[in-house]
Amino acid sequence: MRLPDAADILEAHERINHLIHRTPVLTSRQLNKITDCRLFFKCENFQKVGAFKFRGASNAVLSLSQEQKRKGVVTHSSGNHAAALALAASMNGIKSFIVMPETAPGVKKNAVKDYGAEITFCKPTLKAREETCRIIMDREGATLIHPYDNFDVICGQGTASLELLQEVPALDIVVAPIGGGGLMSGTSTLIKGINKKIKVIGAEPRNADDAFRSFKSGILTPSVNPLTIADGLLTSLSELTFAIIRKNVDDIFTVSEESIIQSMRLVWERMKIIIEPSSATVLASVIENPDFFRNKNTGLILSGGNVDLGRLPF
Repeated sequence: MRLPDAADILEAHERINHLIHRTPVLTSRQLNKITDCRLFFKCENFQKVGAFKFRGASNAVLSLSQEQKRKGVVTHSSGNHAAALALAASMNGIKSFIVMPETAPGVKKNAVKDYGAEITFCKPTLKAREETCRIIMDREGATLIHPYDNFDVICGQGTASLELLQEVPALDIVVAPIGGGGLMSGTSTLIKGINKKIKVIGAEPRNADDAFRSFKSGILTPSVNPLTIADGLLTSLSELTFAIIRKNVDDIFTVSEESIIQSMRLVWERMKIIIEPSSATVLASVIENPDFFRNKNTGLILSGGNVDLGRLPF
């Protein structure tokens, strides 16, 4: 199993540069004062489809052979990856087949449909999602683009921290959320490949702490009944992402649901930008570990801003 390196991420950035938004890096004097450190927010909530996932999906689509492009791509997802792959495929004239659980929110179903995907609905279980994907792959010859267990997807996700370092090279710490580990794999690979002295920290909800337990024990531990408002961080690591995280990540901090909600609200109020709960875990980890971050230049990857505005937690 070949693990990606920084050169792979630089290549990915060249490949997708014309498709993605170069998202801003924002600062907040008020939040610096509250946390007693200097925070630099890489705002992937302003990325196409409202999340970093568009980077990985674009790189995976552009890395396909001509024959694969002709037959299309398939994935199963009820969230940001579904929208990201549908848009990346349609922008490149490629068919996309998205398997979604029938319980997926209407707003997400509509977004994926509007991006031009052919949606197949299934029962809301992993088994049903994977089986339906297999049927489509057999029928269409489509290539599976997994949301995080995919070399090209990981390299695409790492381009966010490449841009962050280009803008703010003098960072002491970089924090990114951990769910399936695609973003953290790309982030940690790029950061450690450019500057080993920068500490890389994962942020994870305490109520969905499978990555934390896997990291501490050295044994890949799946997620069991995670109950967190950070709905983007419910998935478990794969063998690939776990291997990368064990190699490159310095530590994983878990945060409470209260901290996630407080941090989300702080960003909305003080920075006037919309982030989703998964994004708020990075600020929550700073707030919950003040001694670790004090006086440090800290980069925070805000992973996305897709929120159901009718069901805010505050």
